[in-house]
Amino acid sequence: MTDYDYDLFVIGGGSGGVRSARLAASLGKKVAVAEEFRFGGTCVIRGCVPKKLYVYASQFPEHFEDAAGFGWRVGETAFDWPALVAAKEKEITRLEGLYRKGLENAKAEIVESRAVLAGPHEVKILASGKTVTAERIVIATGSSSNANREITGHDLCISSNEAFDLPELPKSILIAGGGYIAVEFANIFHGLGVETTLIYRGPEILSRFDHDMRRGLQEAMEAKGIRFLLSDIIETVERAPQGGLLARTARQIEVTADQVMLALGRSPNTKGLGLEEAGVVLDGRGAIVVDEYSRSNVASIWALGDVTDRVQLTPVAIHEAMCFIDTEYRGKPVKPDHDLIPTAVFSQPEIGTVGLSEEAAARRFPEVEVYRAQFRPMKATLSGRQEKTIMKLVVNAEDRKVVGAHVLGHDAGEMAQLLGIILKAGCTKDDFDRTMALHPSAAEELVTMYSPSYVIRNGERQ
Repeated sequence: MTDYDYDLFVIGGGSGGVRSARLAASLGKKVAVAEEFRFGGTCVIRGCVPKKLYVYASQFPEHFEDAAGFGWRVGETAFDWPALVAAKEKEITRLEGLYRKGLENAKAEIVESRAVLAGPHEVKILASGKTVTAERIVIATGSSSNANREITGHDLCISSNEAFDLPELPKSILIAGGGYIAVEFANIFHGLGVETTLIYRGPEILSRFDHDMRRGLQEAMEAKGIRFLLSDIIETVERAPQGGLLARTARQIEVTADQVMLALGRSPNTKGLGLEEAGVVLDGRGAIVVDEYSRSNVASIWALGDVTDRVQLTPVAIHEAMCFIDTEYRGKPVKPDHDLIPTAVFSQPEIGTVGLSEEAAARRFPEVEVYRAQFRPMKATLSGRQEKTIMKLVVNAEDRKVVGAHVLGHDAGEMAQLLGIILKAGCTKDDFDRTMALHPSAAEELVTMYSPSYVIRNGERQ
């Protein structure tokens, strides 16, 4: 039997890497986890956690405005960007400490260095130059913002990484992209008082979401004052003579802004990891190709999370890590389940969604029932805000199963998490109809839409 330095060596200290390392170590395995930056990965350090904190910060101007309708008089307000940045840094440092403490308590060895493959069972630690061996290796290096080198002047732009720590809040910003990262940051910056323009190559933002959700959100954002340049792209960025940056688009539009942010997709972090030398197969996007159990073509090497480009969400990486542990160390082979994953766009208003969009369901099933409600939320009746809430259930008419649930409105993400359980359990529209409403609440609309708004047969709306 071959002796190895470690039972498991994990490259990458994000959500998937830390979870797999900690659980394996808690089972008595000799484990090391290498991270070249900060533990916690994209989500904790420069992703969903600081983003949600900034979302909260950006909502206060509307809260102040709404207060008047409820009898409150709010005095003069002022926003301190450096104070927000410092508070954010304090919180993510605390969370990073918890990640480290969890590894230490489980007796996993922490390696603060970049590590690369040197063979199917070999890892080179660059800080020391030492090469170690491991029976199993997990790659969990995540993804990174695309460099977008085809844009002349891309080096003058920022990504979501830098957006959290700008030395000062810009007066204006141009954001390129139509996915959730671009949309969320457009709402954040606008809420903090920044003149915000969003440019996207498509005719509508959030192309993979249900059309009612993306159109409803876009209308709400435009009503707030966010400018949209659709069916267009940035071609060049240069320093403007009067200061700031000047961007020129394919449609010959010029936009001057203090900052230009590129949110045009993310790519798996696989460059320079020695994967090719170890014989690991990558796909056309540079992602590690894995089987249903997250194992690469090399029997001793697994990959988890964004680096596989399956579903780029933190809870998915954690789930894949737990399945890896069950499969390899607990003798219970478990395949990660990527079906019916609830997700949210923390825009203003939020989108919460799980399952199939109306369009996707119409392509899959011969007959689809769509239940749709649009209304002004109760809070808006006194605040005077004109925003609308949209709720939508998509039902396979043949068996009455609810195959999609979509919400645009306050706390939509919270609703989507609970709707995820309902759809995962295979509940039917009849189950919704039998459920008593909780009044007064926005969510009660989900169980009081008794008649379909319309039906789609063979792809055609009736």
